[in-house]
Amino acid sequence: MYFCTHVNLQKDKKMTDCRNLRYIFFSLLMLVSAVAGATAVDDALAQFDKSQTVAAANAFFRQLEKEQFTDEPVNFRAGTDVDTLRQQVWYWAAEWYNDNQRYVDAKTYGLKALPYCKSGNNRGVEGDCENLLGVIFIRLADYANAAKHARACYELDKAGGDPDMMSSSLNTLAKIYMGARQPKEAETYILQALEQAQKAQNPPRQAILMGTASEIYHTLGEEEKALDYATRARDIELKLGDKSRAATRQVEMGAALLWLKRYDEAQKTLEQAIPQLRADGNLQSLGIACNQMGGVMLHKGQLDEAARYYKEATDIFVNLKDIYNESHSRLGLYNALKASDPQAAMTHMERYKALKDSIYSSETAESLGRYSAEFANEELLMENTAQKATTRYTILVGVIVALVLLAMALIIWLVMRRRNRRQGAINDQLTAHIEELREQYKQLHLNYDLAMSTSQGKDDKEEEKVELSDADREFLERTVETVNSLINAGQIDATTVAERLNMSPYQLRQRLSAVTGNTPQAFIQVIRMRRARYLLDNHPELNVNDVARLCAYNETPNFTRAFKNAFGITPSQYINK
Repeated sequence: MYFCTHVNLQKDKKMTDCRNLRYIFFSLLMLVSAVAGATAVDDALAQFDKSQTVAAANAFFRQLEKEQFTDEPVNFRAGTDVDTLRQQVWYWAAEWYNDNQRYVDAKTYGLKALPYCKSGNNRGVEGDCENLLGVIFIRLADYANAAKHARACYELDKAGGDPDMMSSSLNTLAKIYMGARQPKEAETYILQALEQAQKAQNPPRQAILMGTASEIYHTLGEEEKALDYATRARDIELKLGDKSRAATRQVEMGAALLWLKRYDEAQKTLEQAIPQLRADGNLQSLGIACNQMGGVMLHKGQLDEAARYYKEATDIFVNLKDIYNESHSRLGLYNALKASDPQAAMTHMERYKALKDSIYSSETAESLGRYSAEFANEELLMENTAQKATTRYTILVGVIVALVLLAMALIIWLVMRRRNRRQGAINDQLTAHIEELREQYKQLHLNYDLAMSTSQGKDDKEEEKVELSDADREFLERTVETVNSLINAGQIDATTVAERLNMSPYQLRQRLSAVTGNTPQAFIQVIRMRRARYLLDNHPELNVNDVARLCAYNETPNFTRAFKNAFGITPSQYINK
Protein backbone atom coordinates (compact mmCIF):
# COMPACT_ATOMS: atom_id res chain seq x y z
CA MET A 1 0.00 0.00 0.00
CA TYR A 2 2.79 2.41 0.93
CA PHE A 3 4.71 1.53 -2.23
CA CYS A 4 1.77 2.35 -4.48
CA THR A 5 1.16 5.64 -2.73
CA HIS A 6 4.83 6.54 -2.95
CA VAL A 7 4.91 5.75 -6.68
CA ASN A 8 1.84 7.87 -7.33
CA LEU A 9 3.34 10.78 -5.41
CA GLN A 10 6.53 10.52 -7.42
CA LYS A 11 4.51 10.42 -10.66
CA ASP A 12 2.52 13.51 -9.62
CA LYS A 13 5.72 15.31 -8.74
CA LYS A 14 7.27 14.52 -12.14
CA MET A 15 4.14 15.70 -13.94
CA THR A 16 4.16 18.93 -11.92
CA ASP A 17 7.88 19.43 -12.66
CA CYS A 18 7.21 18.95 -16.39
CA ARG A 19 4.39 21.46 -16.34
CA ASN A 20 6.62 23.94 -14.50
CA LEU A 21 9.44 23.45 -17.01
CA ARG A 22 7.05 23.98 -19.92
CA TYR A 23 5.71 27.15 -18.32
CA ILE A 24 9.24 28.47 -17.63
CA PHE A 25 10.28 27.76 -21.24
CA PHE A 26 7.13 29.41 -22.59
CA SER A 27 7.60 32.47 -20.36
CA LEU A 28 11.25 32.84 -21.38
CA LEU A 29 10.31 32.56 -25.06
CA MET A 30 7.64 35.25 -24.68
CA LEU A 31 10.03 37.45 -22.71
CA VAL A 32 12.82 37.20 -25.32
CA SER A 33 10.36 38.02 -28.13
CA ALA A 34 8.84 40.92 -26.24
CA VAL A 35 12.23 42.36 -25.26
CA ALA A 36 13.45 42.21 -28.87
CA GLY A 37 10.37 44.03 -30.16
CA ALA A 38 10.38 46.50 -27.29
CA THR A 39 14.06 47.35 -27.84
CA ALA A 40 13.46 48.17 -31.51
CA VAL A 41 10.44 50.36 -30.75
CA ASP A 42 12.24 52.03 -27.84
CA ASP A 43 15.23 52.79 -30.07
CA ALA A 44 13.06 54.23 -32.84
CA LEU A 45 11.15 56.36 -30.34
CA ALA A 46 14.34 57.59 -28.68
CA GLN A 47 15.66 58.62 -32.10
CA PHE A 48 12.51 60.61 -32.80
CA ASP A 49 12.63 62.28 -29.36
CA LYS A 50 16.17 63.34 -30.15
CA SER A 51 15.69 64.65 -33.72
CA GLN A 52 11.89 65.07 -34.21
CA THR A 53 12.25 64.81 -37.99
CA VAL A 54 9.97 63.34 -40.66
CA ALA A 55 12.49 60.55 -41.29
CA ALA A 56 12.56 59.59 -37.60
CA ALA A 57 8.76 59.62 -37.40
CA ASN A 58 8.47 57.39 -40.47
CA ALA A 59 11.09 55.01 -39.02
CA PHE A 60 9.07 54.75 -35.79
CA PHE A 61 5.86 53.87 -37.65
CA ARG A 62 7.70 51.34 -39.83
CA GLN A 63 8.78 49.61 -36.62
CA LEU A 64 5.19 49.57 -35.34
CA GLU A 65 4.12 48.06 -38.66
CA LYS A 66 6.78 45.34 -38.28
CA GLU A 67 5.34 44.59 -34.86
CA GLN A 68 1.92 44.29 -36.61
CA PHE A 69 0.59 47.07 -34.40
CA THR A 70 -0.55 49.27 -37.30
CA ASP A 71 -2.22 48.31 -40.55
CA GLU A 72 0.04 50.02 -43.06
CA PRO A 73 3.39 51.82 -43.04
CA VAL A 74 2.80 55.51 -42.31
CA ASN A 75 4.82 57.93 -44.41
CA PHE A 76 4.70 61.61 -43.54
CA ARG A 77 5.51 63.96 -46.40
CA ALA A 78 8.57 66.21 -46.30
CA GLY A 79 7.69 69.49 -44.66
CA THR A 80 5.05 68.04 -42.33
CA ASP A 81 4.60 70.32 -39.33
CA VAL A 82 6.62 69.17 -36.32
CA ASP A 83 3.57 69.49 -34.02
CA THR A 84 1.73 66.97 -36.21
CA LEU A 85 4.70 64.60 -35.95
CA ARG A 86 4.77 64.95 -32.15
CA GLN A 87 1.02 64.35 -31.88
CA GLN A 88 1.04 61.21 -34.00
CA VAL A 89 4.28 59.63 -32.76
CA TRP A 90 3.72 60.27 -29.06
CA TYR A 91 0.06 59.24 -29.15
CA TRP A 92 0.85 55.93 -30.88
CA ALA A 93 3.81 55.40 -28.54
CA ALA A 94 1.37 55.65 -25.63
CA GLU A 95 -0.96 53.20 -27.38
CA TRP A 96 1.90 50.76 -27.94
CA TYR A 97 3.22 50.94 -24.38
CA ASN A 98 -0.30 50.53 -22.99
CA ASP A 99 -0.89 47.49 -25.21
CA ASN A 100 2.40 46.02 -23.96
CA GLN A 101 1.39 46.79 -20.35
CA ARG A 102 4.23 49.25 -19.76
CA TYR A 103 1.90 51.72 -18.12
CA VAL A 104 4.45 54.19 -16.74
CA ASP A 105 5.93 54.71 -20.22
CA ALA A 106 2.40 54.88 -21.66
CA LYS A 107 1.48 57.65 -19.19
CA THR A 108 4.63 59.64 -20.07
CA TYR A 109 3.92 59.67 -23.80
CA GLY A 110 0.17 60.09 -23.43
CA LEU A 111 0.71 63.26 -21.38
CA LYS A 112 3.26 64.50 -23.93
CA ALA A 113 0.81 63.93 -26.80
CA LEU A 114 -2.24 65.50 -25.12
CA PRO A 115 -1.37 69.23 -25.67
CA TYR A 116 -0.78 68.58 -29.38
CA CYS A 117 -4.03 66.61 -29.65
CA LYS A 118 -5.86 69.57 -28.10
CA SER A 119 -4.21 72.18 -30.30
CA GLY A 120 -5.38 70.54 -33.54
CA ASN A 121 -9.06 71.43 -32.93
CA ASN A 122 -9.99 67.83 -33.71
CA ARG A 123 -12.49 66.65 -31.09
CA GLY A 124 -12.06 62.98 -32.08
CA VAL A 125 -8.26 62.96 -31.71
CA GLU A 126 -8.41 64.86 -28.42
CA GLY A 127 -11.08 62.49 -27.09
CA ASP A 128 -9.02 59.42 -28.05
CA CYS A 129 -6.02 60.74 -26.13
CA GLU A 130 -8.09 61.64 -23.05
CA ASN A 131 -9.69 58.18 -23.09
CA LEU A 132 -6.31 56.45 -23.44
CA LEU A 133 -4.94 58.38 -20.47
CA GLY A 134 -8.02 57.45 -18.44
CA VAL A 135 -7.35 53.76 -19.14
CA ILE A 136 -3.64 54.10 -18.35
CA PHE A 137 -4.28 55.79 -15.00
CA ILE A 138 -6.73 53.00 -14.12
CA ARG A 139 -3.93 50.48 -14.62
CA LEU A 140 -1.68 52.61 -12.41
CA ALA A 141 -4.43 52.73 -9.72
CA ASP A 142 -4.41 56.55 -9.92
CA TYR A 143 -8.20 56.86 -9.96
CA ALA A 144 -8.45 60.62 -9.42
CA ASN A 145 -6.42 61.33 -12.58
CA ALA A 146 -8.21 58.53 -14.40
CA ALA A 147 -11.57 60.15 -13.61
CA LYS A 148 -10.31 63.57 -14.75
CA HIS A 149 -9.23 62.34 -18.19
CA ALA A 150 -12.20 60.00 -18.69
CA ARG A 151 -14.60 62.79 -17.79
CA ALA A 152 -12.92 65.13 -20.30
CA CYS A 153 -13.28 62.41 -22.95
CA TYR A 154 -16.97 61.95 -22.15
CA GLU A 155 -17.64 65.69 -22.46
CA LEU A 156 -16.01 65.70 -25.92
CA ASP A 157 -17.96 62.62 -27.02
CA LYS A 158 -21.22 64.04 -25.69
CA ALA A 159 -20.64 67.26 -27.64
CA GLY A 160 -20.05 65.16 -30.77
CA GLY A 161 -23.34 63.30 -30.27
CA ASP A 162 -21.96 59.87 -31.29
CA PRO A 163 -23.62 57.19 -29.08
CA ASP A 164 -20.86 54.67 -29.77
CA MET A 165 -18.13 57.03 -28.57
CA MET A 166 -20.25 58.06 -25.58
CA SER A 167 -20.67 54.40 -24.61
CA SER A 168 -16.88 53.95 -24.75
CA SER A 169 -16.10 56.89 -22.45
CA LEU A 170 -18.91 55.94 -20.05
CA ASN A 171 -17.40 52.44 -19.90
CA THR A 172 -14.05 53.95 -18.91
CA LEU A 173 -15.73 55.94 -16.14
CA ALA A 174 -17.44 52.77 -14.92
CA LYS A 175 -14.07 51.00 -14.74
CA ILE A 176 -12.59 53.88 -12.78
CA TYR A 177 -15.28 53.73 -10.12
CA MET A 178 -14.94 49.97 -10.04
CA GLY A 179 -11.24 50.33 -9.33
CA ALA A 180 -12.03 52.86 -6.61
CA ARG A 181 -14.39 50.39 -4.90
CA GLN A 182 -17.52 52.35 -5.71
CA PRO A 183 -19.52 49.72 -7.63
CA LYS A 184 -22.91 51.45 -7.26
CA GLU A 185 -21.49 54.52 -9.04
CA ALA A 186 -19.95 52.21 -11.63
CA GLU A 187 -23.35 50.55 -12.18
CA THR A 188 -24.89 53.94 -13.03
CA TYR A 189 -22.26 54.61 -15.68
CA ILE A 190 -22.32 51.13 -17.23
CA LEU A 191 -26.11 51.12 -17.59
CA GLN A 192 -25.89 54.46 -19.40
CA ALA A 193 -23.12 53.03 -21.58
CA LEU A 194 -25.20 49.97 -22.48
CA GLU A 195 -28.09 52.24 -23.41
CA GLN A 196 -25.88 54.26 -25.77
CA ALA A 197 -24.31 51.10 -27.24
CA GLN A 198 -27.79 49.76 -28.00
CA LYS A 199 -28.45 52.90 -30.05
CA ALA A 200 -25.11 52.50 -31.85
CA GLN A 201 -25.75 48.80 -32.71
CA ASN A 202 -22.05 47.90 -32.35
CA PRO A 203 -21.70 44.22 -31.23
CA PRO A 204 -17.98 44.39 -30.32
CA ARG A 205 -18.66 47.41 -28.11
CA GLN A 206 -21.67 45.71 -26.53
CA ALA A 207 -19.52 42.70 -25.64
CA ILE A 208 -16.94 44.93 -23.95
CA LEU A 209 -19.63 46.73 -21.96
CA MET A 210 -21.27 43.47 -20.91
CA GLY A 211 -17.88 42.33 -19.66
CA THR A 212 -17.59 45.46 -17.54
CA ALA A 213 -21.16 44.97 -16.29
CA SER A 214 -20.23 41.43 -15.27
CA GLU A 215 -17.32 42.72 -13.18
CA ILE A 216 -19.53 45.35 -11.53
CA TYR A 217 -22.31 42.94 -10.58
CA HIS A 218 -19.68 40.47 -9.34
CA THR A 219 -18.39 43.17 -7.00
CA LEU A 220 -21.95 43.96 -5.89
CA GLY A 221 -22.47 40.28 -5.07
CA GLU A 222 -25.13 39.79 -7.74
CA GLU A 223 -23.42 36.74 -9.22
CA GLU A 224 -26.27 35.50 -11.40
CA LYS A 225 -26.35 38.86 -13.18
CA ALA A 226 -22.56 38.82 -13.44
CA LEU A 227 -22.60 35.36 -15.00
CA ASP A 228 -25.40 36.29 -17.40
CA TYR A 229 -23.57 39.39 -18.72
CA ALA A 230 -20.25 37.54 -19.05
CA THR A 231 -21.87 34.60 -20.88
CA ARG A 232 -23.67 36.91 -23.31
CA ALA A 233 -20.42 38.78 -23.94
CA ARG A 234 -18.55 35.48 -24.53
CA ASP A 235 -21.20 34.37 -27.03
CA ILE A 236 -20.90 37.64 -28.97
CA GLU A 237 -17.10 37.33 -29.14
CA LEU A 238 -17.31 33.72 -30.37
CA LYS A 239 -19.86 34.75 -33.00
CA LEU A 240 -17.45 37.46 -34.16
CA GLY A 241 -14.65 34.87 -34.28
CA ASP A 242 -12.52 36.64 -31.66
CA LYS A 243 -11.14 33.83 -29.49
CA SER A 244 -8.81 36.18 -27.61
CA ARG A 245 -11.60 38.35 -26.26
CA ALA A 246 -13.79 35.30 -25.70
CA ALA A 247 -11.08 34.01 -23.35
CA THR A 248 -11.22 37.27 -21.40
CA ARG A 249 -14.99 36.87 -21.04
CA GLN A 250 -14.44 33.33 -19.77
CA VAL A 251 -12.29 34.77 -16.98
CA GLU A 252 -15.27 36.96 -16.00
CA MET A 253 -17.50 33.88 -16.11
CA GLY A 254 -15.01 32.07 -13.89
CA ALA A 255 -15.23 34.77 -11.22
CA ALA A 256 -19.02 34.43 -11.00
CA LEU A 257 -18.96 30.64 -11.08
CA LEU A 258 -16.38 30.56 -8.30
CA TRP A 259 -18.55 32.67 -6.00
CA LEU A 260 -21.60 30.60 -6.90
CA LYS A 261 -19.57 27.58 -5.69
CA ARG A 262 -19.90 25.88 -9.07
CA TYR A 263 -16.27 24.82 -8.89
CA ASP A 264 -16.27 22.17 -11.62
CA GLU A 265 -17.80 24.59 -14.14
CA ALA A 266 -15.35 27.30 -13.08
CA GLN A 267 -12.38 24.97 -13.52
CA LYS A 268 -13.54 23.84 -16.96
CA THR A 269 -14.12 27.44 -18.10
CA LEU A 270 -10.72 28.63 -16.85
CA GLU A 271 -8.88 25.63 -18.32
CA GLN A 272 -10.28 26.68 -21.71
CA ALA A 273 -9.29 30.32 -21.23
CA ILE A 274 -5.76 30.08 -19.78
CA PRO A 275 -4.00 28.51 -22.84
CA GLN A 276 -5.53 31.16 -25.11
CA LEU A 277 -4.45 33.96 -22.76
CA ARG A 278 -0.90 32.57 -22.68
CA ALA A 279 -0.83 32.33 -26.47
CA ASP A 280 -2.02 35.94 -26.76
CA GLY A 281 0.43 37.23 -24.16
CA ASN A 282 -2.50 38.79 -22.28
CA LEU A 283 -0.73 38.87 -18.93
CA GLN A 284 -3.33 40.96 -17.10
CA SER A 285 -6.20 38.55 -17.78
CA LEU A 286 -3.87 35.54 -17.38
CA GLY A 287 -2.91 36.70 -13.89
CA ILE A 288 -6.57 37.13 -12.92
CA ALA A 289 -7.40 33.68 -14.34
CA CYS A 290 -4.56 32.15 -12.32
CA ASN A 291 -5.89 33.82 -9.17
CA GLN A 292 -9.30 32.32 -9.85
CA MET A 293 -7.89 28.90 -10.65
CA GLY A 294 -5.94 29.07 -7.39
CA GLY A 295 -9.25 29.72 -5.63
CA VAL A 296 -10.83 26.69 -7.31
CA MET A 297 -7.92 24.45 -6.29
CA LEU A 298 -8.03 25.84 -2.77
CA HIS A 299 -11.71 24.91 -2.38
CA LYS A 300 -11.00 21.45 -3.77
CA GLY A 301 -8.22 20.94 -1.24
CA GLN A 302 -5.45 20.74 -3.88
CA LEU A 303 -3.12 23.10 -2.03
CA ASP A 304 0.04 22.51 -4.10
CA GLU A 305 -1.83 23.29 -7.34
CA ALA A 306 -3.41 26.34 -5.69
CA ALA A 307 0.00 27.63 -4.61
CA ARG A 308 1.39 27.12 -8.13
CA TYR A 309 -1.37 29.18 -9.73
CA TYR A 310 -1.17 31.91 -7.07
CA LYS A 311 2.63 32.07 -7.49
CA GLU A 312 2.27 32.52 -11.26
CA ALA A 313 -0.28 35.28 -10.70
CA THR A 314 1.94 37.00 -8.13
CA ASP A 315 4.91 37.07 -10.52
CA ILE A 316 2.73 38.56 -13.25
CA PHE A 317 1.25 41.31 -11.08
CA VAL A 318 4.57 42.25 -9.51
CA ASN A 319 5.95 42.69 -13.03
CA LEU A 320 2.90 44.73 -14.07
CA LYS A 321 3.00 46.78 -10.84
CA ASP A 322 -0.68 45.91 -10.32
CA ILE A 323 -0.87 46.13 -6.54
CA TYR A 324 -4.63 45.51 -6.36
CA ASN A 325 -4.51 42.07 -7.99
CA GLU A 326 -1.16 41.29 -6.37
CA SER A 327 -2.87 41.66 -2.99
CA HIS A 328 -5.33 38.89 -3.97
CA SER A 329 -2.45 36.66 -5.07
CA ARG A 330 -0.59 37.20 -1.78
CA LEU A 331 -3.69 36.34 0.25
CA GLY A 332 -4.17 33.21 -1.84
CA LEU A 333 -0.55 32.15 -1.27
CA TYR A 334 -1.01 32.61 2.47
CA ASN A 335 -4.04 30.32 2.50
CA ALA A 336 -2.35 27.73 0.25
CA LEU A 337 0.95 27.64 2.22
CA LYS A 338 -0.07 28.22 5.85
CA ALA A 339 -0.26 24.49 6.57
CA SER A 340 2.87 23.33 4.70
CA ASP A 341 5.16 26.39 5.01
CA PRO A 342 3.97 28.75 7.80
CA GLN A 343 7.00 31.05 7.53
CA ALA A 344 6.53 31.70 3.80
CA ALA A 345 2.79 32.08 4.37
CA MET A 346 3.36 34.82 6.97
CA THR A 347 5.67 36.67 4.56
CA HIS A 348 2.89 36.79 2.00
CA MET A 349 0.38 37.88 4.66
CA GLU A 350 2.59 40.82 5.67
CA ARG A 351 2.91 41.86 2.04
CA TYR A 352 -0.86 41.52 1.63
CA LYS A 353 -1.51 43.85 4.57
CA ALA A 354 0.94 46.43 3.24
CA LEU A 355 -0.66 46.38 -0.20
CA LYS A 356 -4.17 46.60 1.19
CA ASP A 357 -3.31 49.69 3.23
CA SER A 358 -1.70 51.48 0.27
CA ILE A 359 -4.25 50.81 -2.46
CA TYR A 360 -6.82 53.48 -1.63
CA SER A 361 -6.39 56.84 0.04
CA SER A 362 -8.96 59.24 1.42
CA GLU A 363 -7.82 61.77 -1.20
CA THR A 364 -8.82 59.37 -3.99
CA ALA A 365 -12.25 58.74 -2.49
CA GLU A 366 -12.81 62.49 -1.99
CA SER A 367 -11.77 63.29 -5.57
CA LEU A 368 -14.04 60.65 -7.04
CA GLY A 369 -16.92 61.78 -4.88
CA ARG A 370 -16.45 65.30 -6.25
CA TYR A 371 -16.43 64.08 -9.85
CA SER A 372 -19.56 62.03 -9.18
CA ALA A 373 -21.39 65.00 -7.67
CA GLU A 374 -20.35 67.27 -10.54
CA PHE A 375 -21.58 64.74 -13.08
CA ALA A 376 -24.94 64.30 -11.33
CA ASN A 377 -25.46 68.05 -10.92
CA GLU A 378 -24.62 68.74 -14.54
CA GLU A 379 -27.00 66.04 -15.76
CA LEU A 380 -29.78 67.52 -13.61
CA LEU A 381 -29.03 71.02 -14.88
CA MET A 382 -29.13 69.78 -18.47
CA GLU A 383 -32.49 68.10 -17.87
CA ASN A 384 -33.93 71.29 -16.34
CA THR A 385 -32.58 73.41 -19.19
CA ALA A 386 -33.98 71.04 -21.79
CA GLN A 387 -37.36 71.00 -20.04
CA LYS A 388 -37.47 74.79 -19.91
CA ALA A 389 -36.53 75.01 -23.60
CA THR A 390 -39.28 72.52 -24.48
CA THR A 391 -41.85 74.47 -22.45
CA ARG A 392 -40.87 77.77 -24.05
CA TYR A 393 -41.07 76.23 -27.51
CA THR A 394 -44.52 74.79 -26.79
CA ILE A 395 -45.80 78.15 -25.54
CA LEU A 396 -44.34 79.92 -28.58
CA VAL A 397 -46.02 77.49 -30.98
CA GLY A 398 -49.32 77.86 -29.14
CA VAL A 399 -49.15 81.67 -29.29
CA ILE A 400 -48.34 81.65 -33.00
CA VAL A 401 -51.19 79.26 -33.75
CA ALA A 402 -53.58 81.34 -31.65
CA LEU A 403 -52.56 84.52 -33.47
CA VAL A 404 -53.00 82.83 -36.84
CA LEU A 405 -56.45 81.60 -35.86
CA LEU A 406 -57.36 85.01 -34.48
CA ALA A 407 -56.23 86.72 -37.66
CA MET A 408 -58.15 84.27 -39.80
CA ALA A 409 -61.24 84.68 -37.64
CA LEU A 410 -60.96 88.46 -37.95
CA ILE A 411 -60.68 88.22 -41.72
CA ILE A 412 -63.70 85.91 -41.86
CA TRP A 413 -65.67 88.23 -39.60
CA LEU A 414 -64.86 91.24 -41.82
CA VAL A 415 -65.86 89.34 -44.94
CA MET A 416 -69.13 88.34 -43.32
CA ARG A 417 -69.80 91.93 -42.25
CA ARG A 418 -68.97 93.40 -45.65
CA ARG A 419 -71.37 91.06 -47.35
CA ASN A 420 -73.97 91.92 -44.72
CA ARG A 421 -74.91 88.31 -44.28
CA ARG A 422 -76.80 88.42 -47.56
CA GLN A 423 -76.05 84.90 -48.66
CA GLY A 424 -76.93 81.96 -46.46
CA ALA A 425 -74.50 79.73 -48.38
CA ILE A 426 -71.60 81.80 -47.09
CA ASN A 427 -72.30 80.57 -43.57
CA ASP A 428 -71.79 76.98 -44.67
CA GLN A 429 -68.54 77.93 -46.41
CA LEU A 430 -67.28 79.76 -43.35
CA THR A 431 -68.12 76.81 -41.12
CA ALA A 432 -66.14 74.50 -43.43
CA HIS A 433 -63.25 76.95 -43.46
CA ILE A 434 -63.14 77.12 -39.69
CA GLU A 435 -63.09 73.31 -39.44
CA GLU A 436 -60.21 73.25 -41.90
CA LEU A 437 -58.30 75.74 -39.78
CA ARG A 438 -58.90 73.59 -36.71
CA GLU A 439 -57.52 70.57 -38.52
CA GLN A 440 -54.45 72.60 -39.47
CA TYR A 441 -54.07 73.54 -35.82
CA LYS A 442 -54.26 69.87 -34.80
CA GLN A 443 -51.82 68.88 -37.54
CA LEU A 444 -49.40 71.58 -36.45
CA HIS A 445 -49.36 70.17 -32.90
CA LEU A 446 -49.14 66.63 -34.25
CA ASN A 447 -46.04 67.49 -36.27
CA TYR A 448 -44.56 69.27 -33.26
CA ASP A 449 -45.16 66.26 -30.98
CA LEU A 450 -43.73 63.97 -33.65
CA ALA A 451 -40.57 66.05 -33.98
CA MET A 452 -40.16 66.25 -30.22
CA SER A 453 -40.58 62.47 -29.75
CA THR A 454 -38.04 61.78 -32.49
CA SER A 455 -35.46 64.20 -31.16
CA GLN A 456 -35.83 62.93 -27.60
CA GLY A 457 -34.59 59.46 -28.63
CA LYS A 458 -37.39 56.94 -29.01
CA ASP A 459 -36.38 53.38 -29.73
CA ASP A 460 -35.78 52.13 -33.25
CA LYS A 461 -39.16 50.45 -33.63
CA GLU A 462 -41.02 53.65 -32.76
CA GLU A 463 -38.85 55.71 -35.09
CA GLU A 464 -39.67 53.43 -37.97
CA LYS A 465 -43.35 54.38 -37.58
CA VAL A 466 -42.54 58.09 -38.19
CA GLU A 467 -42.75 58.87 -41.89
CA LEU A 468 -40.62 61.73 -43.17
CA SER A 469 -42.34 64.58 -44.90
CA ASP A 470 -41.43 65.37 -48.49
CA ALA A 471 -39.51 68.43 -47.31
CA ASP A 472 -37.50 66.40 -44.74
CA ARG A 473 -36.79 63.67 -47.28
CA GLU A 474 -35.58 66.24 -49.81
CA PHE A 475 -33.42 67.89 -47.13
CA LEU A 476 -31.78 64.58 -46.21
CA GLU A 477 -31.13 63.70 -49.85
CA ARG A 478 -29.48 67.08 -50.46
CA THR A 479 -27.42 66.74 -47.26
CA VAL A 480 -26.17 63.24 -48.11
CA GLU A 481 -25.34 64.35 -51.67
CA THR A 482 -23.44 67.37 -50.34
CA VAL A 483 -21.49 65.31 -47.78
CA ASN A 484 -20.50 62.75 -50.42
CA SER A 485 -19.37 65.45 -52.86
CA LEU A 486 -17.19 67.01 -50.17
CA ILE A 487 -15.73 63.62 -49.25
CA ASN A 488 -14.91 63.12 -52.95
CA ALA A 489 -13.13 66.48 -52.89
CA GLY A 490 -11.07 65.29 -49.89
CA GLN A 491 -12.23 67.96 -47.49
CA ILE A 492 -15.25 67.57 -45.19
CA ASP A 493 -16.54 69.52 -42.20
CA ALA A 494 -19.94 70.55 -40.88
CA THR A 495 -19.39 74.27 -41.59
CA THR A 496 -18.73 73.65 -45.30
CA VAL A 497 -21.78 71.37 -45.51
CA ALA A 498 -23.92 74.13 -44.04
CA GLU A 499 -22.54 76.68 -46.51
CA ARG A 500 -23.29 74.39 -49.47
CA LEU A 501 -26.87 74.03 -48.21
CA ASN A 502 -27.20 77.84 -47.80
CA MET A 503 -27.68 77.42 -44.07
CA SER A 504 -25.83 78.57 -40.98
CA PRO A 505 -24.09 75.86 -38.90
CA TYR A 506 -26.69 76.41 -36.19
CA GLN A 507 -29.58 75.97 -38.65
CA LEU A 508 -28.02 72.79 -40.04
CA ARG A 509 -27.57 71.34 -36.56
CA GLN A 510 -31.15 72.16 -35.57
CA ARG A 511 -32.67 70.81 -38.78
CA LEU A 512 -30.57 67.63 -38.88
CA SER A 513 -31.19 66.93 -35.20
CA ALA A 514 -34.94 67.35 -35.67
CA VAL A 515 -35.05 64.93 -38.63
CA THR A 516 -32.47 62.29 -37.64
CA GLY A 517 -31.60 62.88 -33.97
CA ASN A 518 -27.90 63.21 -34.95
CA THR A 519 -25.46 66.11 -34.90
CA PRO A 520 -23.84 67.09 -38.22
CA GLN A 521 -20.50 65.62 -37.06
CA ALA A 522 -22.06 62.27 -36.17
CA PHE A 523 -24.08 62.24 -39.41
CA ILE A 524 -20.94 62.90 -41.49
CA GLN A 525 -19.01 60.22 -39.57
CA VAL A 526 -21.68 57.59 -40.29
CA ILE A 527 -21.46 58.32 -44.03
CA ARG A 528 -17.65 58.13 -43.99
CA MET A 529 -17.62 54.85 -42.09
CA ARG A 530 -20.29 53.29 -44.33
CA ARG A 531 -18.23 54.32 -47.36
CA ALA A 532 -15.11 52.80 -45.77
CA ARG A 533 -16.85 49.49 -45.09
CA TYR A 534 -18.30 49.42 -48.63
CA LEU A 535 -14.85 49.98 -50.16
CA LEU A 536 -13.25 47.29 -47.99
CA ASP A 537 -16.04 44.83 -48.85
CA ASN A 538 -16.16 45.44 -52.61
CA HIS A 539 -12.71 46.63 -53.68
CA PRO A 540 -10.00 44.24 -52.51
CA GLU A 541 -7.50 45.93 -54.85
CA LEU A 542 -7.48 48.97 -52.52
CA ASN A 543 -5.17 49.06 -49.51
CA VAL A 544 -5.98 50.78 -46.22
CA ASN A 545 -4.16 53.97 -47.26
CA ASP A 546 -6.28 54.17 -50.43
CA VAL A 547 -9.53 53.69 -48.48
CA ALA A 548 -8.49 56.34 -45.94
CA ARG A 549 -7.85 58.84 -48.74
CA LEU A 550 -11.17 58.02 -50.46
CA CYS A 551 -12.95 58.70 -47.15
CA ALA A 552 -11.25 62.13 -46.84
CA TYR A 553 -8.67 61.18 -44.21
CA ASN A 554 -5.30 62.81 -44.79
CA GLU A 555 -3.56 60.59 -42.25
CA THR A 556 -4.02 56.82 -42.19
CA PRO A 557 -3.59 56.56 -38.37
CA ASN A 558 -6.57 58.90 -37.90
CA PHE A 559 -8.65 56.71 -40.25
CA THR A 560 -7.57 53.53 -38.45
CA ARG A 561 -8.52 55.03 -35.09
CA ALA A 562 -11.92 56.22 -36.37
CA PHE A 563 -12.68 52.82 -37.96
CA LYS A 564 -11.72 50.98 -34.78
CA ASN A 565 -13.91 53.29 -32.71
CA ALA A 566 -16.83 52.64 -35.08
CA PHE A 567 -16.54 48.86 -35.52
CA GLY A 568 -14.30 47.65 -32.69
CA ILE A 569 -11.53 46.36 -35.00
CA THR A 570 -8.94 47.89 -37.33
CA PRO A 571 -9.44 47.97 -41.12
CA SER A 572 -6.88 45.18 -41.62
CA GLN A 573 -8.63 42.98 -39.05
CA TYR A 574 -11.92 43.70 -40.80
CA ILE A 575 -10.44 42.58 -44.15
CA ASN A 576 -9.08 39.36 -42.60
CA LYS A 577 -12.44 38.52 -40.99
